[in-house]
Amino acid sequence: MEKFSRDVQVRWADLDPNFHVRHSVYYDWGAFCRIEYLYNVGLTAEVMQKFHIGPILFREECIFRKEIRLEDKVSIDLKLVKAKRDFSRWTIQHEIRKNGDILSAVLTVDIAWLDVVRRKLASLPEEVRVLFGDVPVADDFQWLD
Repeated sequence: MEKFSRDVQVRWADLDPNFHVRHSVYYDWGAFCRIEYLYNVGLTAEVMQKFHIGPILFREECIFRKEIRLEDKVSIDLKLVKAKRDFSRWTIQHEIRKNGDILSAVLTVDIAWLDVVRRKLASLPEEVRVLFGDVPVADDFQWLD
């Protein structure tokens, strides 16, 4: 898959007292995009429950470039920046754009998988790992060995 992107709607409730999107909304948009991607490739809640796994975040950082206002058209994409070969640890980067091509924010997230029964970090079963085979990757993507 070359690109994965979703449009998001700016709602009145997303605004801060300065009438631009408040900081926490960017993180919500990132979570929305990541879950949309996982569902798109078949890694649904049912599959995660079957294998007793769930994604957990180690770090989430947003760099804000241009403010977003209520009337702006917004999209968010997803690219894999780095990963272990078994996808037990991976880093996703989202670019949030307004009005087509204006980069408004860059959100970077370090993610791992949790065995939700043992409450310990986990590796993905092979049948789940293959679902990541077509993830869009950044130009500077690197494997973590």
